[in-house]
Amino acid sequence: MAEHTRIHVATDAPYDVVVGTGLSNELPGLLPADAERVAVIHPASMRGLGEAIRASLTAAGREGHAIEIPDGESAKTSDVAAFCWSVLGRAGFTRSDAIVGVGGGAATDLAGFVAATWLRGVRHVLIPTTVLGMVDAAVGGKTAIDTPEGKNLVGAFHEPVGVLCDLTLLSTLPVNEVRSGLAEVVKCGFIADPVILERVEADPAVVLDVRSDVLREVVERGIEVKARVVAGDLTETGADGTVGREALNYGHTLGHAIERYEKYTLRHGAAVAIGMVYAAELARLDGRIDAELVQRHRDVLGSVGLPTGYRPGVWDELLAGMRLDKKSRGSQLRFVVLDALAEPGIFPGPDPALLTAAYAEISR
Repeated sequence: MAEHTRIHVATDAPYDVVVGTGLSNELPGLLPADAERVAVIHPASMRGLGEAIRASLTAAGREGHAIEIPDGESAKTSDVAAFCWSVLGRAGFTRSDAIVGVGGGAATDLAGFVAATWLRGVRHVLIPTTVLGMVDAAVGGKTAIDTPEGKNLVGAFHEPVGVLCDLTLLSTLPVNEVRSGLAEVVKCGFIADPVILERVEADPAVVLDVRSDVLREVVERGIEVKARVVAGDLTETGADGTVGREALNYGHTLGHAIERYEKYTLRHGAAVAIGMVYAAELARLDGRIDAELVQRHRDVLGSVGLPTGYRPGVWDELLAGMRLDKKSRGSQLRFVVLDALAEPGIFPGPDPALLTAAYAEISR
């Protein structure tokens, strides 16, 4: 495989996602030439990496500032964002300066939100360090923080000027984190690129190996799917009558409700995997797809160790959680479903009995 792959995201403010190994020398080229000060926002567990990036920027003649944030979802709060703003203010950051966000999806969501809101928007580069971050959070310009009422309810669309996906950073990733990221990769297979599903079916174990060419291929394919979708519909309007960016929410309506019910102790990918099987059952009950395609969801997700069902007895709580989802329109629930493999559609306001029946299928 080529040392580096460049995937172009052709939005109004186009940028490249660079995928490969040993990409540290690519960062200066992605940063704006006029950025005198660069803040490196990184989680506490990645202090060494954050400091190394800050030091390399300083050596290249920039004024580097490291901003340490909490690990995981606890970084995505208004308090943490305010702390970052305070550091930027004390360091005299101007509109021509830049931010580098390093870490998993939560860290890059927070870094992007800080970049979107400081001086009404400064440029930023993202360096995702998880499979989930590479295929999902770092590409597409969605930035957000959580509130006590729900996940990602406060945010902005603010695209990065570049994304560096250095696969060597995955070498220490626990296998459960690889699994979580693969849920979003598999999602891209069901909504747009069935070759991803074929690669997983051929050898699930090699897809879980972060050093394999197969993992790199499915990660690149997942990024390409997301790049195509967001280039056509950055702000999720679906204006031309197509599903648009909303297709990327496949599995997320129930998935987010499960995450919230579990108080975010369940990994995002695990919750989305359950949500995809639920959406598939919903589509089958509505006569859109056959039982074979539903079973393929269970087989592919299960083969990489992801859950495909959830506990009985909590449907009322999950339904209430879905009604809070930011993808709802008014009081109407909206689900992304498949009309066929790689043909996503929207199912607005399903009959409550159908919703309950689909949940019965995944909670046996």
